Amino acid sequence: MEYFKGIQQIKYEGPQSRNPLSFKYYNPDEIVMGKTMKNQLRFAMSYWHTFTHMGSDPFGVATIFRPWDDASDVMNNAKERVHAAFEFMEKMQIPFFCFHDRDIAPEGKDLQETNARLDEIVKVIKEEMARTGIKCLWGTTNAFSNPRFVHGAGTSANATVFAYAAAQIKKAMEITMELGGENYVFWGGREGYETLLNTDTELELDNFARLLKMAVDYGKEIGFTGQFLIEPKPKEPTKHQYDTDTATVLAFLRRYGLEDYFKMNIEANHATLAMHTFQHELNQSRINNVLGSVDANQGDPLLGWDTDQFPTNLYDTTLGMYEIILAGGFTKGGLNFDSKVRRASFEESDLFHAYIAGMDTFARGFKVAAKLIEDKVFENFKAERYASYNSGIGKDIIDGKVGFKELETYALENGTTPNTSGRQELLESILNQYIIETK
Repeated sequence: MEYFKGIQQIKYEGPQSRNPLSFKYYNPDEIVMGKTMKNQLRFAMSYWHTFTHMGSDPFGVATIFRPWDDASDVMNNAKERVHAAFEFMEKMQIPFFCFHDRDIAPEGKDLQETNARLDEIVKVIKEEMARTGIKCLWGTTNAFSNPRFVHGAGTSANATVFAYAAAQIKKAMEITMELGGENYVFWGGREGYETLLNTDTELELDNFARLLKMAVDYGKEIGFTGQFLIEPKPKEPTKHQYDTDTATVLAFLRRYGLEDYFKMNIEANHATLAMHTFQHELNQSRINNVLGSVDANQGDPLLGWDTDQFPTNLYDTTLGMYEIILAGGFTKGGLNFDSKVRRASFEESDLFHAYIAGMDTFARGFKVAAKLIEDKVFENFKAERYASYNSGIGKDIIDGKVGFKELETYALENGTTPNTSGRQELLESILNQYIIETK
C-alpha cells in the first residue's frame, strides 16, 4: 500500500529549482569536508511529532487526520503507522529515526500487555528496517504523559511510580538495543517541581541520580554499547526542571559521579527557553566534550513555550553546525527533527514541505560553517585577540608559574597595555557575507 500517493522520492535539484518537492541545498551525495552530506548531517525523523502529533493544543482538539489512522483498532493503527513512517523516510531520503516507547505502541491494561504490544510492533519495525536500510538513531521512554507521572517519574514522591518508571525504561532500553539504536535519551519531562513548599529537592535529585545509575548498570549487564544522552530543558511542563541547561546537567552529573557515562542531546528550542542561543548550548557541550546529538528545531522568541517549529533560520543552523564541526562532527549522534507542522498545516504534503525546509536549512548552514572554518575566519580573529597569553606574563599565567604576589608585582611595575576592539559588528558583517555568498 502506498500512503503518500503522488509524491515521489525527494531529489536534489539545486537552488535554482522552483519545485517545492525537491531539495535546493541538501545533496546527500555531495562531499563536504571529506564525507557525504548524508554521513555528515545524519538526519533523523522524530516518530512522535511526525506520526503521532494530531494538531491538538491547549485550546483546541485534533485537526490532523491521516488516512492510515483507525482509532477502532489501535494495534493495527500502530502497524500501519510503521509502514507509513518508513515510506515517508524512504521518500525523504532520511537515514535514521528516533522514538519514544509510547509513540510506536499504545499502552495496554497493564505493564505486561504494554510490553507485549511493544514487542509486536518492534517486530514490524525490524522488518521495515531490513527492507529499507533505515536505522535507529535513538530511543527513549515517555515517562511524562500518563497521569501516574503527575509528580514526576524518577523524581516522583511516590516510590511505586519510581519503580514503574524504572521498569518502563528497562524495556525501552531493551527494544532500543534490539533495534540497533546508537543512543538512548533521558528527557526529564516532569523531573522538576512547581513549588518548593511541597518538594524535597535533595531527595528528588538523589533519586534521579539513582535511576540513571541503575540504567548505566543495566546497560552494562545487557551489553548496550550505545551512548546515554540527557536532553536539557529549563521549564514546561514543570515550572522548574532539574535539567535546565548544559551547565546545570554537567554539575548534576559531576556531583553524582556520572560524567563518564552521559553526553548531551541539545535541542534548539530548549536553548531558547533557557534564555540561551542554540550555539551557546552546543558550545558549552563542545568545550566540555559532551556533545552527543541534536534535536533540530526552532522556537519563537516571542513565545514562552516549546513551539517545536521546523528550522528555517540560517544564522542558527550555520552557527550550530560551526560548533558541531569544531567538535569533530557526529559519531553516534545526528540531527533529529524534533519538529512538528503547524496545527493549520494538516495535509500529508505539508510533512514533506516541512522536512525539506529543515533539511535544506541545515545543509546550507553546514556548507557556510564549513567554509568559515576552512578560511579560519573567527579562529584567526580569536587567536589574535588572545595573543597576550602566548608569551610573557600571559604565558606564565597559562603555565601556572605565577600567583597573586607575582601578578601584583607585575601590575605595579607594568600596569596594563591598551585594550583592542572586539569588532563584533565587523564579524557579524563577515558572517552575513559568508551566508549570502557561499556556494
